[in-house]
Amino acid sequence: MTTVQNFIGGELVDSVSGATMPLVDPSTGEEYGTAPVSNEQDIDNAYGAAAKAFKEWKRTTPSQRQKALLDFADDVEKAAEDLIAAEGRNTGKPLHVTRAEEVPAMVDQIRFFAGAARILEGKSAGEYLADHTSWIRREPVGVIGQVAPWNYPMMMAIWKFCPAVAAGNTVVIKPSDTTPVTTVMLAELAAKHFPPGVINVVTGDRVTGASLVAHPTPEMVAITGSVAAGKAVAISAGGNLKRTHLELGGKAPVIVFDDADLSAAAEGIATAGYFNAGQDCTAATRVLAHASIAAELTAALAQQANAATTTFSRAVDDEDAWVPPVNNVNQMQQVLSFFSDVPSHATIAAGGDRQGDTGFYVAPTVVGGLLQDDRLIQQEIFGPVITVQSFTDEADALEKANGVEFALASSVWTKDVSRALRVSNALDFGCVWINTHIPLVAEMPHGGYKASGHGKDLSMYGFEDYTRIKHVMAYTG
Repeated sequence: MTTVQNFIGGELVDSVSGATMPLVDPSTGEEYGTAPVSNEQDIDNAYGAAAKAFKEWKRTTPSQRQKALLDFADDVEKAAEDLIAAEGRNTGKPLHVTRAEEVPAMVDQIRFFAGAARILEGKSAGEYLADHTSWIRREPVGVIGQVAPWNYPMMMAIWKFCPAVAAGNTVVIKPSDTTPVTTVMLAELAAKHFPPGVINVVTGDRVTGASLVAHPTPEMVAITGSVAAGKAVAISAGGNLKRTHLELGGKAPVIVFDDADLSAAAEGIATAGYFNAGQDCTAATRVLAHASIAAELTAALAQQANAATTTFSRAVDDEDAWVPPVNNVNQMQQVLSFFSDVPSHATIAAGGDRQGDTGFYVAPTVVGGLLQDDRLIQQEIFGPVITVQSFTDEADALEKANGVEFALASSVWTKDVSRALRVSNALDFGCVWINTHIPLVAEMPHGGYKASGHGKDLSMYGFEDYTRIKHVMAYTG
């Protein structure tokens, strides 16, 4: 059995109350450990440690923060196999996928933010008023409260605390109640290079998360989660005007025109739709196909779904399997509820059911013939489900693509360069891919509009979100 503890002030500690919650392996449905259910006293202790550490950490030089992050990145690489094994049990993910797709990206992102610490940007100092010299200081915000999701526990922890500490802030981060293990492991690795209290982890449930956000100490709260959770955070933070950074849900349109390479599109969409069992707010799960190719593309996607190998009845280190279970029983039930809500005008072309009676496996699924107002089109499923609807022309495609409350990611598939540029300009989403879907790089921002939240992860934009700007003016006459 695995016993997780909080990480506060550079030390592993139990919850003050001693209360714990079970940890469940999604691939088996069996309990394998426990983690603290932190209360207000635990959160107060963590914020106290962060506030104390901030007094000195904010005074460190960019080069000092860079070195700490670079050394941390090296240790993450060295501990990769331990992290991968823990993440496999934490999430049910195939080990080879985490090894190839997540750990290298995480290490690269840490190193990017290490470099970002030394590139603080501002307007040029100068005399914008006669006899006065002005300049800009870009400063850390302060203590940051952060809440991370269960779909990418390790990577989302990196996205959260690395830009924050690179900018000179200190953090208290709460991982999801179902996936706390690797976040604590990362904090332990970071503690070799950061002063006590710079990075703190408290585990717990929704009540813990609400207390973390409502606490008076943090100057800013950042969350990756559902739209409902983001709204709750915004309301709570508004009580004392905390800054918020919200990366919420998505419902990415994938527009496929009749001149696209359908074979390549089907393969690319399936990969980006079923990766991590579709538990990705940018997942390619809402396909809009030109009416002349909708039936052919639906059939091709069904073939891809039937060929997508899950880890059901396979070991997590089986390199032929790449689709994991969904993370928890509640999410499995949520995904399955969509299948009972398929309207009569639509057809389940592949999947549409649970795999087995152990673990939380949902078969890779394709649902065709859907209409714009259907629940499967309008609501985020967050599972291995690809929907298909048709459009008549470019204007119709754009109206349907933009006709949801989400605005995070999208893609367009066509050989027509002019069309690709027009459509990418008209899509109301924070990211548009052309003839591909889902790749991310540390140098480019990730974040959306509307109900998908505000603020950016990754890139210099993500780094700058964790800074505040001060104007200093000196009389020189």
